[in-house]
Amino acid sequence: MNENTIQGQIIRPFSPAIGKYKLSDDTITTLNNHIDEILKDENKIDELYHGKQLAGEIKYEIRLTKEFLDQNLKDILYKFVFNFVKSTLQKEIKKFDLKSSWAVCQFESDYNPIHWHDGHLSGVMYTKMPKDLGSSYKDQNKNGKIAFIHGSTQLLVSSVYDVKPEVGDLFIFPSYMMHTVYPFFSDEERRSVSFNAFIDEDAAKF
Repeated sequence: MNENTIQGQIIRPFSPAIGKYKLSDDTITTLNNHIDEILKDENKIDELYHGKQLAGEIKYEIRLTKEFLDQNLKDILYKFVFNFVKSTLQKEIKKFDLKSSWAVCQFESDYNPIHWHDGHLSGVMYTKMPKDLGSSYKDQNKNGKIAFIHGSTQLLVSSVYDVKPEVGDLFIFPSYMMHTVYPFFSDEERRSVSFNAFIDEDAAKF
């Protein structure tokens, strides 16, 4: 027997899961068109400003209205969340309460410090990414990445999971999971849409 012939199973019962999915082009276009229209109107920007409820050092954080969410996003997110919960907990949700959703229009040097969200589950989807996030002094360039944080770094375990998002990426994770977004250096916009949701209590129990 050698290391190449051993058969076994890797069990990870202590680390929370992160779901990664892909949005359709139609959904990305719908979100971008809606947000672009808001950004053209200073009155709308002021009316829908969501930054006071958020951790980000970011000028343009725009709340998406319940009407828009109900018409364009709620059913789509329900399907992704249903899949995530069934895949990770082997449970089927009966309730999906999309509590809040907002756009984060991030520009050069903007960043999101370490924080967590309300609700049972949260998600972030990416609708615009700069072609170049800028150079770094280090080999592992973290510019513009999102970092998910949980637990402590020990043997065989890392407490930080860095991701360089691509347009269309959707990540779903437990709302208590800490995360941060690093600044970047580009003239282009890095745009994401986040959400918080509650599911039925029975499904949320471990």
